[in-house]
Amino acid sequence: MTKQNAIHWPEDHLPGTGDNFVSNEVIVQGVTTAQVWRYLTDTSTWESYYGNIAGISFPEGGGPVLEDGTVFSFEPVGFPSVRTQHARVVEFQDPAPGVPGRLSWTARQDGPPEERLEVLHAWLVEDLPGGRVRVLTQETQTGRPAAELARQSPDPMLNGHQAWLNGLIKAASGGLTG
Repeated sequence: MTKQNAIHWPEDHLPGTGDNFVSNEVIVQGVTTAQVWRYLTDTSTWESYYGNIAGISFPEGGGPVLEDGTVFSFEPVGFPSVRTQHARVVEFQDPAPGVPGRLSWTARQDGPPEERLEVLHAWLVEDLPGGRVRVLTQETQTGRPAAELARQSPDPMLNGHQAWLNGLIKAASGGLTG
């Protein structure tokens, strides 16, 4: 039996305790955790394979490669109630043999109470037997914009994160040019 790892959740972001929760996963062959990790942690590649993000910046310097404590901002695209997110990496672990890669960031959208949004977006990248790689991404969200997304069917965030996963795998497998 194959044991799969899980996201590490801080108490204040546990799934089911906020206004929206999405979970997306792919398991594929033909890529390595190192290839996936490169495209996941290098924000300069995100816009080349994921159309729902723009304007990535590093207000405290650093970047474009994420590491523990990195502060960055970005514009979600295609989510009308969601605008600039101010993020900080809160978990970062490079993948290694027998150890999954872990990346999580908290993000917030400021504004009046009806526009505030708090999220924790987590990623797990791990090797599985048979030359397979598993990529899991989950996000908890709190605030009125999150509740509005959760009421939609399908949840636009669920579809947006699936597009991110699909693009990530395509980029990691060499499917992008230019």
